[in-house]
Amino acid sequence: MKKRKIGLALSLVLAAGTLLGACGKSNDNENTGGGKKDTFSVGMVTDIGGVDDKSFNQSSWEGLQAFGKENGLKKGRGGYDYLASKSDADYTTNLNTLVRQGFDLVYAIGFLMPSAVEEIAKQQKDSKFAIVDAEVDLPNVASILFKEQEAGFLAGIAAAKTTKSNHIGFIGGMEVPVIERFETGFLAGVKAVNPDIKVDVQIAGAFDKAEVGQAIASKMYSSGADVIFHAAGATGVGLFKEAKDRKAKDPNKDFWAIGVDRDQADMGQDVVLTSALKRVDVAVKDLATKTKDGNFPGGKVTLYGLAEDGVGLAPINPKAANKADIETTVKDWVEKIKSGAVKVPETLDELKTFNPKQ
Repeated sequence: MKKRKIGLALSLVLAAGTLLGACGKSNDNENTGGGKKDTFSVGMVTDIGGVDDKSFNQSSWEGLQAFGKENGLKKGRGGYDYLASKSDADYTTNLNTLVRQGFDLVYAIGFLMPSAVEEIAKQQKDSKFAIVDAEVDLPNVASILFKEQEAGFLAGIAAAKTTKSNHIGFIGGMEVPVIERFETGFLAGVKAVNPDIKVDVQIAGAFDKAEVGQAIASKMYSSGADVIFHAAGATGVGLFKEAKDRKAKDPNKDFWAIGVDRDQADMGQDVVLTSALKRVDVAVKDLATKTKDGNFPGGKVTLYGLAEDGVGLAPINPKAANKADIETTVKDWVEKIKSGAVKVPETLDELKTFNPKQ
């Protein structure tokens, strides 16, 4: 009996030793790199309007998806993902959630988020953030801005070369610097072609109200405008609906619409003239790549314009009567802007003294 008890005791000691050894190995692996992540993950918090707003948020998400595909990542934790904001109250919660989920870089998409980013970035000093369309001066935040005025300028050229009524329109989302740059550039482009063209300007007051965009577009078309450019996010969806409805009723009349941010040709093949491209997708993918490679531009502003392929103009609709003329004129102005021969104004005050012939 004594021998059997001693044998059982030895067995228990050995078993315990084996378990402790296994635990020790597991901890050692975590400390020496066995438990470390070997991938780079990126998360994104959308602005209000949803990830499928056909514009700003969607373009950002497309850039994140492109980064994920290029790096063999999957959607979800440890790869790439997004959280949609239904209101500004969601910003801080969503940002903090992505940080806690372990994403290496967290994007805040939109000029409405700087205070939320600043709050969370100060709390999570070891995490990296990037904000689009705003500037946050913290070492763990990279800021992304665009020369929207250059894209707006090219849209203005296209609109002015297309209008038959010499009457066009601009629908802005809100009275903020980003939209002012689009508006200023657009008006400057129109002025460069024909300063006598009438331009109706109206600010919708929201980026997620398609019905408001449609109502504004209806009024502009009814008053004689035959080309309307929107920089209003999902509100601009209403412009396309109004243009398509009118075109269906009167196929022989022009009801052109110009999109924004991404190529919005899919919003109406008979009515979308072109789009003022703001390549948020390019910027999101580019900064994520830099960060992954150890070149995170924290505390700095990265500016994307024509020269950086950050803005531009989408292809002209083949149904435009003077497509070739528009393309030639746009190309000439692109070269002037890239060379520095022409500086497109950023504000309405600067527009007052803008001379396209200088």
